[in-house]
Amino acid sequence: MERNSLTYWTALSRLEGVGAESFRALLSAFGAPERVFAASPGELRAVPGIGPKTVARIREFDAWRECEAEIARTREAGITLLCSGDPSFPQELRSIYDCPPLLYVKGSLPVDEARIAVVGSRRASPYGRYATQKLCRELALKGVVVVSGLARGIDTAAHEGALSGRGRTIAVLGCGIDVIYPPENGRLYPAVAGNGALVSEYPLGTEPLAKHFPARNRIISGLSLGVVVVEAGEKSGSLITVRYALEQGREVFAVPGAIDAAGSRGTHRLIKDGAKLVEDVEDILEEIRPRLGSVPASACRPMPEAKKPPAGEDPTGAEGAILRLLAAGPRELDGIAAAAGLNAQRVLELLTKLEIAGRVTQLPGKRFVAKE
Repeated sequence: MERNSLTYWTALSRLEGVGAESFRALLSAFGAPERVFAASPGELRAVPGIGPKTVARIREFDAWRECEAEIARTREAGITLLCSGDPSFPQELRSIYDCPPLLYVKGSLPVDEARIAVVGSRRASPYGRYATQKLCRELALKGVVVVSGLARGIDTAAHEGALSGRGRTIAVLGCGIDVIYPPENGRLYPAVAGNGALVSEYPLGTEPLAKHFPARNRIISGLSLGVVVVEAGEKSGSLITVRYALEQGREVFAVPGAIDAAGSRGTHRLIKDGAKLVEDVEDILEEIRPRLGSVPASACRPMPEAKKPPAGEDPTGAEGAILRLLAAGPRELDGIAAAAGLNAQRVLELLTKLEIAGRVTQLPGKRFVAKE
């Protein structure tokens, strides 16, 4: 029975004992997955890292119908299967040592876009969420695609910030694309797929097992020109992404936080070790501009100037209340929230909007003040 190339790619990627590195070794030795299945036991054993058990599994493989059914399911779900040999496979990702052989993609992955990963703690503080949303909105306004992992906390804020800037964002999942995790981010799935892409190396139906998340971090950094860490404890999983980024030759950035906050220890350690300190979007852009290479100039566009309201026109409702509070002088987030009778998250959203509109300025110490 004649099989298409994608069936062989799917079969080899799902074979027990063949990980990303083994796949790469086999591909290097034989040139294409179909030749791997046609190889003799002796030829297979000659490939570094391929032991007798793996040789036996390759020679005895007969789950072709299951692979074809998997391909059919992805097509029915509007998901694209991209193999690493495909010209449309992201070049930055193809260059890493443990490149995933297959990517499941719901959305689009243009080859000519500039991407920056933004990651951090799942237990994000109000400041961390605010800083992330602001930074990612400004990256989106500059035409930079924001990559993250759709986890709770900073990842969620990163995707939300990019979407609020009407930009593209990519979520790399630690489960199958058809498995929504965490459940509360179900609302983000269609938004990300429609304005970027949901990406996974795992087949449909794969549950979010703990071991999958450190592995998916190499894809987050591999897709990107650099990695920005907003909040991270000393043992944060975000630091795994940083390790991958350094191994892959990517830029590493860190946003400073409060000196007495546990969530600042990891980011401050990164800064001490040489990560670029980020205070605004320009700190990122000045580092990645020399690395854009073949990315066209249109991939990074000038940020539009903030449109101030006409003279005499002032925001009303909650925004107006916040502006009136800040007109009297600088105030901290908690004080603004208490005085305005709003929760901290809502105040952060409004402050981000007002800051982008040019009505509010953030001062050192997480204080805010109305602009003259």
